[in-house]
Amino acid sequence: MLSITKEFHFSASHRLAHLAADHPCGRLHGHNYVLMVELSARESELTPAGFVRDYGDLDALKKWIDEFLDHRHLNDVMKDRNPSAENIARWVYENWRRDLPELTAVRVSETPKTWATYRPAP
Repeated sequence: MLSITKEFHFSASHRLAHLAADHPCGRLHGHNYVLMVELSARESELTPAGFVRDYGDLDALKKWIDEFLDHRHLNDVMKDRNPSAENIARWVYENWRRDLPELTAVRVSETPKTWATYRPAP
């Protein structure tokens, strides 16, 4: 398998439910998120140019992130899910899997030292 990865950035607020009253993530707060998508293909599935997918094809994802995630309150955007990094990664994957069939994983970082990854089971 060959893979490509592209990184996107957005800033948003959230408040996580189901935490102890004194847990800092239970309060309204925000992050400067980093979101990475991984796309994979077998060598036989590469485009004639040798790409898994042209990076330019990911411009629509960038526009979607800017419109629906950037400077938003994620609790309002992801109404049916607690907006943890894990749930954000899965939600993005589920929203983009049809448009990007090569999508194999979505990673979300809330801080420079923490990452959550959603990769569907094989």
